[in-house]
Amino acid sequence: MLTRKQFLQLSGTSILGFSLFSSASAATGSKSQPKISGTGPMKIDIKTKKLILKHTWTISRNSSNFKNNVFVRIERDGIVGYGEAAPNVRYGEDYQKTTNRIRAAEDILKNTNLFHYVNIKEAIDKRITDQSCAKAAIDIALMDWIGKAFNQPLYKLWGLNTADAPLTSYSIGIDTVEMIKKKVREAEPYPILKVKVGTHRDKEIINAVRSVTKDKPIRVDANEGWKTKEEALENIKWLTDQGVEFIEQPMPASMIEETAWLRDHVNIPIIADEAVKTAKDIPKLVGAYDGINIKLMKSGGLQEALRMIYMAKAYGMKIMLGCMIESSVGISAAAQLTPFVDYADLDGNLLIANDPFSGVKVDHGKFIFNDKPGIGVEGTF
Repeated sequence: MLTRKQFLQLSGTSILGFSLFSSASAATGSKSQPKISGTGPMKIDIKTKKLILKHTWTISRNSSNFKNNVFVRIERDGIVGYGEAAPNVRYGEDYQKTTNRIRAAEDILKNTNLFHYVNIKEAIDKRITDQSCAKAAIDIALMDWIGKAFNQPLYKLWGLNTADAPLTSYSIGIDTVEMIKKKVREAEPYPILKVKVGTHRDKEIINAVRSVTKDKPIRVDANEGWKTKEEALENIKWLTDQGVEFIEQPMPASMIEETAWLRDHVNIPIIADEAVKTAKDIPKLVGAYDGINIKLMKSGGLQEALRMIYMAKAYGMKIMLGCMIESSVGISAAAQLTPFVDYADLDGNLLIANDPFSGVKVDHGKFIFNDKPGIGVEGTF
Protein backbone atom coordinates (compact mmCIF):
# COMPACT_ATOMS: atom_id res chain seq x y z
CA MET A 1 0.00 0.00 0.00
CA LEU A 2 1.25 3.46 -0.90
CA THR A 3 2.01 5.87 1.90
CA ARG A 4 0.56 9.38 1.65
CA LYS A 5 4.01 10.76 0.80
CA GLN A 6 4.54 8.18 -1.94
CA PHE A 7 1.11 8.92 -3.40
CA LEU A 8 1.79 12.67 -3.50
CA GLN A 9 5.17 12.11 -5.12
CA LEU A 10 3.58 9.85 -7.76
CA SER A 11 0.81 12.39 -8.40
CA GLY A 12 3.34 15.17 -8.82
CA THR A 13 5.15 13.32 -11.58
CA SER A 14 2.00 12.03 -13.24
CA ILE A 15 0.54 15.51 -13.67
CA LEU A 16 3.59 16.42 -15.73
CA GLY A 17 3.13 13.34 -17.88
CA PHE A 18 6.36 11.42 -17.32
CA SER A 19 5.21 8.74 -14.87
CA LEU A 20 5.51 6.06 -17.57
CA PHE A 21 9.25 6.60 -17.92
CA SER A 22 11.76 5.62 -15.27
CA SER A 23 14.84 6.72 -17.17
CA ALA A 24 16.01 8.18 -20.44
CA SER A 25 17.15 4.77 -21.62
CA ALA A 26 13.63 3.43 -21.05
CA ALA A 27 12.30 6.07 -23.41
CA THR A 28 14.76 5.25 -26.17
CA GLY A 29 14.39 1.51 -25.67
CA SER A 30 18.05 0.97 -26.50
CA LYS A 31 20.77 -0.21 -24.12
CA SER A 32 23.40 1.01 -26.55
CA GLN A 33 22.46 4.65 -26.03
CA PRO A 34 25.00 6.75 -24.09
CA LYS A 35 23.97 7.03 -20.47
CA ILE A 36 22.05 10.18 -19.69
CA SER A 37 22.42 10.66 -15.95
CA GLY A 38 21.19 14.23 -15.62
CA THR A 39 24.16 14.93 -13.36
CA GLY A 40 27.10 15.49 -15.71
CA PRO A 41 29.05 18.73 -16.06
CA MET A 42 26.72 21.65 -16.79
CA LYS A 43 27.25 24.53 -19.17
CA ILE A 44 24.91 27.54 -19.05
CA ASP A 45 24.95 30.41 -21.55
CA ILE A 46 22.80 33.55 -21.46
CA LYS A 47 22.37 36.05 -24.30
CA THR A 48 20.17 39.07 -24.94
CA LYS A 49 18.80 39.38 -28.46
CA LYS A 50 17.07 42.43 -29.90
CA LEU A 51 13.88 41.31 -31.61
CA ILE A 52 12.71 43.83 -34.22
CA LEU A 53 8.96 44.23 -34.66
CA LYS A 54 7.56 44.34 -38.20
CA HIS A 55 5.26 47.18 -37.12
CA THR A 56 5.26 49.44 -34.08
CA TRP A 57 3.48 47.45 -31.38
CA THR A 58 1.01 49.57 -29.42
CA ILE A 59 -1.40 48.51 -26.69
CA SER A 60 -3.38 50.62 -24.22
CA ARG A 61 -0.37 51.35 -21.99
CA ASN A 62 2.75 51.56 -24.22
CA SER A 63 4.39 51.24 -27.64
CA SER A 64 7.48 49.33 -28.81
CA ASN A 65 9.54 48.94 -31.98
CA PHE A 66 11.75 46.18 -30.55
CA LYS A 67 12.06 43.90 -27.55
CA ASN A 68 15.19 42.81 -25.71
CA ASN A 69 14.57 39.16 -24.92
CA VAL A 70 16.89 36.95 -22.91
CA PHE A 71 17.82 33.49 -24.16
CA VAL A 72 19.21 30.59 -22.13
CA ARG A 73 21.14 27.56 -23.35
CA ILE A 74 21.84 24.70 -20.96
CA GLU A 75 23.96 21.67 -21.81
CA ARG A 76 24.46 18.48 -19.83
CA ASP A 77 25.21 14.89 -20.90
CA GLY A 78 25.55 16.10 -24.50
CA ILE A 79 21.96 17.38 -24.57
CA VAL A 80 21.10 21.05 -25.13
CA GLY A 81 17.97 22.81 -23.90
CA TYR A 82 16.84 26.28 -25.00
CA GLY A 83 14.76 28.79 -23.07
CA GLU A 84 13.56 32.36 -23.53
CA ALA A 85 12.49 35.25 -21.32
CA ALA A 86 10.36 38.12 -22.64
CA PRO A 87 10.50 40.84 -19.95
CA ASN A 88 7.34 42.91 -19.55
CA VAL A 89 7.29 46.38 -18.00
CA ARG A 90 3.77 45.73 -16.67
CA TYR A 91 5.36 43.37 -14.13
CA GLY A 92 8.48 45.44 -13.41
CA GLU A 93 10.71 43.31 -15.60
CA ASP A 94 13.64 44.22 -17.85
CA TYR A 95 16.34 42.25 -19.61
CA GLN A 96 19.12 43.27 -17.22
CA LYS A 97 17.25 42.18 -14.08
CA THR A 98 16.16 39.03 -15.87
CA THR A 99 19.75 38.16 -16.79
CA ASN A 100 20.91 38.80 -13.23
CA ARG A 101 18.18 36.56 -11.76
CA ILE A 102 19.05 33.71 -14.13
CA ARG A 103 22.73 34.05 -13.21
CA ALA A 104 21.81 33.99 -9.53
CA ALA A 105 19.99 30.67 -10.00
CA GLU A 106 22.66 28.87 -12.03
CA ASP A 107 23.89 26.91 -9.01
CA ILE A 108 20.47 25.25 -8.64
CA LEU A 109 20.77 23.74 -12.11
CA LYS A 110 24.43 22.84 -11.70
CA ASN A 111 23.93 21.09 -8.35
CA THR A 112 20.72 19.18 -9.12
CA ASN A 113 19.93 16.17 -11.29
CA LEU A 114 17.96 17.64 -14.21
CA PHE A 115 15.52 14.72 -14.09
CA HIS A 116 14.43 16.18 -10.74
CA TYR A 117 12.81 19.06 -12.59
CA VAL A 118 10.01 19.42 -10.03
CA ASN A 119 12.54 20.03 -7.28
CA ILE A 120 14.40 22.46 -9.52
CA LYS A 121 11.19 24.39 -10.20
CA GLU A 122 10.44 24.67 -6.49
CA ALA A 123 13.96 25.92 -5.77
CA ILE A 124 13.83 28.44 -8.62
CA ASP A 125 10.49 29.79 -7.38
CA LYS A 126 12.03 30.45 -3.98
CA ARG A 127 15.16 32.03 -5.43
CA ILE A 128 13.52 34.27 -8.07
CA THR A 129 10.58 36.28 -6.77
CA ASP A 130 10.38 39.36 -9.01
CA GLN A 131 11.10 38.30 -12.60
CA SER A 132 8.65 35.61 -13.70
CA CYS A 133 10.05 35.61 -17.22
CA ALA A 134 13.48 34.62 -15.83
CA LYS A 135 11.86 31.58 -14.22
CA ALA A 136 10.15 30.85 -17.52
CA ALA A 137 13.43 30.89 -19.45
CA ILE A 138 14.99 28.40 -17.06
CA ASP A 139 11.93 26.14 -16.98
CA ILE A 140 11.54 26.12 -20.78
CA ALA A 141 15.22 25.21 -21.22
CA LEU A 142 14.90 22.53 -18.55
CA MET A 143 11.79 20.94 -20.08
CA ASP A 144 13.35 21.15 -23.55
CA TRP A 145 16.30 19.20 -22.13
CA ILE A 146 13.93 16.65 -20.55
CA GLY A 147 12.08 16.09 -23.81
CA LYS A 148 15.36 15.58 -25.65
CA ALA A 149 16.59 13.19 -22.95
CA PHE A 150 13.50 11.05 -23.64
CA ASN A 151 13.86 11.74 -27.39
CA GLN A 152 10.22 12.85 -27.65
CA PRO A 153 8.35 16.14 -28.21
CA LEU A 154 6.82 17.39 -24.97
CA TYR A 155 3.29 17.13 -26.34
CA LYS A 156 3.80 13.38 -26.77
CA LEU A 157 5.16 12.97 -23.27
CA TRP A 158 2.04 14.75 -22.00
CA GLY A 159 -0.17 12.39 -24.00
CA LEU A 160 -1.62 15.16 -26.16
CA ASN A 161 -2.96 14.91 -29.70
CA THR A 162 -1.86 17.84 -31.87
CA ALA A 163 -5.06 17.50 -33.90
CA ASP A 164 -6.87 18.92 -30.86
CA ALA A 165 -4.94 22.22 -30.92
CA PRO A 166 -7.17 25.25 -31.58
CA LEU A 167 -6.37 27.78 -34.29
CA THR A 168 -4.27 30.72 -33.19
CA SER A 169 -5.48 34.27 -33.54
CA TYR A 170 -3.35 37.01 -35.11
CA SER A 171 -2.96 40.26 -33.17
CA ILE A 172 -3.65 43.76 -34.50
CA GLY A 173 -2.08 46.46 -32.35
CA ILE A 174 -3.42 49.98 -31.85
CA ASP A 175 -2.48 52.25 -34.75
CA THR A 176 -3.78 54.78 -37.22
CA VAL A 177 -6.86 53.84 -39.23
CA GLU A 178 -4.88 53.36 -42.42
CA MET A 179 -2.20 51.28 -40.72
CA ILE A 180 -4.83 49.11 -39.02
CA LYS A 181 -6.42 48.46 -42.41
CA LYS A 182 -2.98 47.54 -43.79
CA LYS A 183 -2.33 45.14 -40.91
CA VAL A 184 -5.72 43.48 -41.34
CA ARG A 185 -5.03 42.97 -45.05
CA GLU A 186 -1.64 41.46 -44.22
CA ALA A 187 -3.39 39.14 -41.75
CA GLU A 188 -5.79 37.84 -44.43
CA PRO A 189 -4.46 34.24 -44.15
CA TYR A 190 -5.37 34.09 -40.47
CA PRO A 191 -9.01 33.14 -39.74
CA ILE A 192 -9.20 34.85 -36.31
CA LEU A 193 -8.03 38.31 -35.28
CA LYS A 194 -7.27 39.66 -31.82
CA VAL A 195 -7.64 43.43 -31.76
CA LYS A 196 -6.05 45.68 -29.15
CA VAL A 197 -8.34 48.34 -27.71
CA GLY A 198 -8.64 50.20 -24.41
CA THR A 199 -8.39 53.84 -25.53
CA HIS A 200 -10.83 56.58 -26.54
CA ARG A 201 -10.42 55.37 -30.15
CA ASP A 202 -11.94 51.90 -29.69
CA LYS A 203 -14.90 52.36 -32.05
CA GLU A 204 -12.67 53.90 -34.68
CA ILE A 205 -10.30 50.91 -34.42
CA ILE A 206 -13.01 48.28 -34.68
CA ASN A 207 -14.69 50.12 -37.56
CA ALA A 208 -11.35 50.17 -39.38
CA VAL A 209 -11.02 46.40 -38.90
CA ARG A 210 -14.58 45.77 -40.04
CA SER A 211 -14.11 47.96 -43.12
CA VAL A 212 -11.62 45.35 -44.37
CA THR A 213 -13.12 42.14 -43.03
CA LYS A 214 -16.86 41.97 -42.38
CA ASP A 215 -17.33 38.46 -41.03
CA LYS A 216 -14.01 37.26 -39.64
CA PRO A 217 -14.25 36.45 -35.89
CA ILE A 218 -12.42 38.94 -33.73
CA ARG A 219 -11.37 38.86 -30.11
CA VAL A 220 -10.82 42.10 -28.24
CA ASP A 221 -8.12 42.82 -25.64
CA ALA A 222 -8.43 46.03 -23.62
CA ASN A 223 -5.27 45.42 -21.53
CA GLU A 224 -6.90 47.02 -18.44
CA GLY A 225 -7.71 50.12 -20.49
CA TRP A 226 -11.29 50.71 -19.31
CA LYS A 227 -11.22 52.19 -15.83
CA THR A 228 -14.86 51.90 -14.68
CA LYS A 229 -17.47 49.18 -14.95
CA GLU A 230 -19.85 51.63 -16.61
CA GLU A 231 -17.32 52.46 -19.33
CA ALA A 232 -16.59 48.77 -19.85
CA LEU A 233 -20.29 47.90 -20.05
CA GLU A 234 -20.99 50.59 -22.64
CA ASN A 235 -18.05 49.47 -24.78
CA ILE A 236 -18.86 45.78 -24.56
CA LYS A 237 -22.51 46.31 -25.48
CA TRP A 238 -21.37 48.06 -28.65
CA LEU A 239 -18.70 45.42 -29.38
CA THR A 240 -21.22 42.61 -29.04
CA ASP A 241 -22.82 43.80 -32.27
CA GLN A 242 -19.47 43.79 -34.08
CA GLY A 243 -18.94 40.02 -34.10
CA VAL A 244 -16.62 39.98 -31.08
CA GLU A 245 -16.07 36.48 -29.68
CA PHE A 246 -14.84 37.50 -26.22
CA ILE A 247 -13.31 40.35 -24.22
CA GLU A 248 -9.90 40.05 -22.61
CA GLN A 249 -9.02 41.97 -19.42
CA PRO A 250 -11.49 44.86 -19.75
CA MET A 251 -10.54 46.60 -16.49
CA PRO A 252 -7.52 46.74 -14.15
CA ALA A 253 -6.60 43.41 -12.57
CA SER A 254 -7.46 44.65 -9.08
CA MET A 255 -11.11 45.33 -10.02
CA ILE A 256 -12.38 41.78 -9.47
CA GLU A 257 -15.72 42.77 -7.88
CA GLU A 258 -16.41 45.24 -10.68
CA THR A 259 -15.58 42.57 -13.25
CA ALA A 260 -18.00 40.15 -11.58
CA TRP A 261 -20.71 42.84 -11.86
CA LEU A 262 -19.79 43.39 -15.50
CA ARG A 263 -19.97 39.67 -16.25
CA ASP A 264 -23.55 39.63 -14.96
CA HIS A 265 -24.50 42.41 -17.39
CA VAL A 266 -22.96 41.16 -20.67
CA ASN A 267 -23.55 38.17 -22.91
CA ILE A 268 -20.04 37.38 -24.14
CA PRO A 269 -17.19 35.73 -22.21
CA ILE A 270 -14.64 37.74 -20.23
CA ILE A 271 -11.11 36.35 -20.12
CA ALA A 272 -8.53 37.26 -17.45
CA ASP A 273 -5.02 38.19 -18.55
CA GLU A 274 -3.20 40.62 -16.26
CA ALA A 275 -5.42 39.39 -13.40
CA VAL A 276 -3.85 35.91 -13.47
CA LYS A 277 -0.21 34.87 -13.37
CA THR A 278 -0.07 31.53 -11.55
CA ALA A 279 -2.40 28.84 -10.24
CA LYS A 280 -2.84 30.57 -6.89
CA ASP A 281 -4.58 33.49 -8.64
CA ILE A 282 -7.32 31.36 -10.19
CA PRO A 283 -9.72 30.67 -7.27
CA LYS A 284 -10.38 34.37 -6.59
CA LEU A 285 -11.32 34.92 -10.25
CA VAL A 286 -14.08 32.31 -10.30
CA GLY A 287 -17.40 34.08 -10.85
CA ALA A 288 -15.75 37.23 -12.21
CA TYR A 289 -14.17 35.74 -15.35
CA ASP A 290 -15.24 33.01 -17.74
CA GLY A 291 -11.68 31.98 -18.51
CA ILE A 292 -7.99 32.72 -18.12
CA ASN A 293 -5.12 33.59 -20.45
CA ILE A 294 -2.03 31.59 -19.50
CA LYS A 295 1.31 32.94 -20.64
CA LEU A 296 4.56 31.15 -19.90
CA MET A 297 6.21 34.47 -19.15
CA LYS A 298 3.65 35.18 -16.43
CA SER A 299 3.41 31.68 -15.01
CA GLY A 300 7.14 31.12 -14.85
CA GLY A 301 7.23 28.30 -17.36
CA LEU A 302 5.63 25.11 -18.61
CA GLN A 303 5.32 23.27 -15.30
CA GLU A 304 3.22 25.99 -13.71
CA ALA A 305 1.22 26.48 -16.93
CA LEU A 306 0.22 22.83 -16.82
CA ARG A 307 -0.89 23.16 -13.19
CA MET A 308 -2.96 26.18 -14.17
CA ILE A 309 -4.67 24.23 -16.94
CA TYR A 310 -5.70 21.46 -14.56
CA MET A 311 -6.97 23.95 -11.97
CA ALA A 312 -8.92 26.05 -14.48
CA LYS A 313 -10.52 22.90 -15.88
CA ALA A 314 -11.54 21.88 -12.36
CA TYR A 315 -13.35 25.22 -12.01
CA GLY A 316 -15.01 24.88 -15.41
CA MET A 317 -13.19 27.90 -16.83
CA LYS A 318 -12.14 28.37 -20.45
CA ILE A 319 -8.40 28.36 -21.12
CA MET A 320 -6.41 30.44 -23.54
CA LEU A 321 -2.68 30.18 -24.21
CA GLY A 322 -1.18 33.57 -24.97
CA CYS A 323 2.24 35.12 -25.33
CA MET A 324 4.36 38.24 -25.18
CA ILE A 325 6.53 39.32 -28.12
CA GLU A 326 8.61 36.15 -28.31
CA SER A 327 10.74 34.18 -30.72
CA SER A 328 10.01 30.64 -31.83
CA VAL A 329 11.57 29.37 -28.60
CA GLY A 330 8.85 30.75 -26.34
CA ILE A 331 6.08 30.16 -28.88
CA SER A 332 7.08 26.57 -29.64
CA ALA A 333 7.26 25.83 -25.91
CA ALA A 334 3.74 27.14 -25.30
CA ALA A 335 2.45 25.37 -28.41
CA GLN A 336 3.25 22.02 -26.79
CA LEU A 337 0.24 22.62 -24.51
CA THR A 338 -2.24 23.88 -27.11
CA PRO A 339 -4.06 20.55 -27.57
CA PHE A 340 -5.12 20.94 -23.93
CA VAL A 341 -6.80 24.38 -24.22
CA ASP A 342 -9.78 26.16 -25.77
CA TYR A 343 -8.14 29.20 -27.41
CA ALA A 344 -4.66 30.11 -28.64
CA ASP A 345 -3.02 33.47 -29.24
CA LEU A 346 0.52 32.40 -30.02
CA ASP A 347 1.64 34.83 -32.68
CA GLY A 348 4.52 36.68 -30.99
CA ASN A 349 7.08 35.24 -33.37
CA LEU A 350 4.92 36.20 -36.36
CA LEU A 351 5.14 39.86 -35.32
CA ILE A 352 8.95 40.06 -35.43
CA ALA A 353 11.25 40.41 -38.43
CA ASN A 354 14.34 38.59 -37.14
CA ASP A 355 13.34 35.38 -35.38
CA PRO A 356 16.66 33.67 -34.51
CA PHE A 357 15.01 30.24 -34.17
CA SER A 358 12.51 28.07 -35.99
CA GLY A 359 10.14 25.54 -34.51
CA VAL A 360 6.38 25.06 -34.51
CA LYS A 361 4.96 26.77 -37.61
CA VAL A 362 1.57 28.36 -38.31
CA ASP A 363 -0.35 27.91 -41.57
CA HIS A 364 -3.62 29.82 -41.86
CA GLY A 365 -3.90 29.82 -38.09
CA LYS A 366 -3.18 26.10 -37.72
CA PHE A 367 -0.14 24.96 -35.76
CA ILE A 368 2.21 22.76 -37.77
CA PHE A 369 4.11 20.63 -35.28
CA ASN A 370 7.38 18.93 -36.09
CA ASP A 371 8.53 15.66 -34.56
CA LYS A 372 11.70 17.04 -33.03
CA PRO A 373 12.19 16.24 -29.34
CA GLY A 374 11.65 18.74 -26.53
CA ILE A 375 10.07 21.97 -27.71
CA GLY A 376 11.18 21.27 -31.27
CA VAL A 377 13.33 24.30 -32.04
CA GLU A 378 16.59 24.87 -33.83
CA GLY A 379 18.51 28.02 -34.68
CA THR A 380 21.42 30.26 -33.82
CA PHE A 381 21.91 30.94 -30.13
